[in-house]
Amino acid sequence: MLSRSNWLILGLAVVVAAAGGYVEHRSQPPAPMDSALIGQPLPALTLPDLDGKLHPLSDYRGQRVLLNFWASWCGPCLEEMPTLNRAQEKFGEHAAIVIGIAMDEPARTRAFLAAHPVNYPILLGQLTPPSTSLQLGNSREMLPYSVLIDADGSILTTHVGALSALQLEQWLGPMHARP
Repeated sequence: MLSRSNWLILGLAVVVAAAGGYVEHRSQPPAPMDSALIGQPLPALTLPDLDGKLHPLSDYRGQRVLLNFWASWCGPCLEEMPTLNRAQEKFGEHAAIVIGIAMDEPARTRAFLAAHPVNYPILLGQLTPPSTSLQLGNSREMLPYSVLIDADGSILTTHVGALSALQLEQWLGPMHARP
């Protein structure tokens, strides 16, 4: 049987190992996504909102659109949402629009948004294979995942992981600041 000090040392070793693993994970660059869709037209997708009303993504043609895939259980997604809110306030009526696509159960999405409202539209992604994010190049289906679509409906770029305020400025700002 282990003594009290041995249990303490063992417990401390487990905590240090877990912390090291977390730091190593956080320091890894985001995994590259499939860039085969860049320059291609946005696939014909129609997604429901939380009331069940269908929204063809082609309805947004004529303006740049940032599709941001998220889920209520995704920590980095939730950390990114205030930055997306600020970007929508700054650019939404002038240059681009943010559309959140919840890769989550509708009830969980509703509950989360009731407690943490956003100022941009939320649609529900298809969870069954092939998921909506997979259809838009998220081959590893990691969240958050973002897709920037040009006003002509072509995919400009994709990004896995949370977008920084600077990235959002570049993605959503005036047309000369495009990625």
